[in-house]
Amino acid sequence: MKVLNIVEAAYRGTLEEQDDTVIWICTAMKGAKADIDVLLRGNAVNYAVKAQDAGGLSFGGREQTQPPKIADDVVRLKAQGVKIYVVEDALRERGIEPSELIDGLALISRSKLAKLFGDYDQVWHW
Repeated sequence: MKVLNIVEAAYRGTLEEQDDTVIWICTAMKGAKADIDVLLRGNAVNYAVKAQDAGGLSFGGREQTQPPKIADDVVRLKAQGVKIYVVEDALRERGIEPSELIDGLALISRSKLAKLFGDYDQVWHW
């Protein structure tokens, strides 16, 4: 069974867990030999930006000593053979240039999503 995981809401729980839950579970599923790919859309397209740095974050007197490194997590997921799609329209809406992205991602326009969904047995939207 081939599954496409859509990640749209970004940075859920990343301060507590230091990773995105969906990216983490996709990494675990791929490690268990699941046939999965990931589509980043909405605010989650920010995960594809390679020059992220959440260091120096603090709340009151409490410093976050283990900030999330989502772009690194996406790179590791891709290295496992997971195809990572990124919605181009969402990048443009946020002023993100393709040159700012992790190498080797598949850019796709919103108008082609329906066809992409048809290539999968299941589509999970997180």
